[in-house]
Amino acid sequence: MSDRPRRRRIAGNDTADVGPVPTWEDVAREHGAFIYTVAYRLTGSKHDAEDLVQDVLVRVQRGLRTYQPGSMQGWLSRITTNAFLDEVRRKKRRPTDFLPDDAERVLPASAGADETLAHSSIPDEVQSAVMSLPEEYRAAVVLSDVVGLSYQEISDTLDVPIGTVRSRIHRGRSQLRGLLGPQMEGDAS
Repeated sequence: MSDRPRRRRIAGNDTADVGPVPTWEDVAREHGAFIYTVAYRLTGSKHDAEDLVQDVLVRVQRGLRTYQPGSMQGWLSRITTNAFLDEVRRKKRRPTDFLPDDAERVLPASAGADETLAHSSIPDEVQSAVMSLPEEYRAAVVLSDVVGLSYQEISDTLDVPIGTVRSRIHRGRSQLRGLLGPQMEGDAS
């Protein structure tokens, strides 16, 4: 792909420069770790996060045709969150097969760089508490406190009003305080 900006048809205008649109390879290379981190925080599982990243990258490949340059991380967060919520709904509709008890002998022994980065950011007890939140609270809290999106960006990502975003973040954080409060007090003594 050339460095020349793509020209796109925009309502009321025949064509206009909209800035450079990255290639799929650029997105995967430059934002793969970001996508994995968001996916891991939402799923809480290396395997599920890797599957989610694959789904997100497929959606990105399809969506680049219509991507309007702006906040790439906001766009990727929205795709990742929507893919996560779609998968949660799918899992509720169909049973899953679990790995056998001796699955560790077929799994890789060492963690990848992305997983190491994801694990180093949040202590295990906090990640466990985040995973216990209902999906709608978890998504809002992760997008706010891990990804760092504004309430407006979270509202756009989740396609809910800002008031709902505030409520979900408040309730999610309250549940986290309830879950982590006794553990944190126990660590202080």
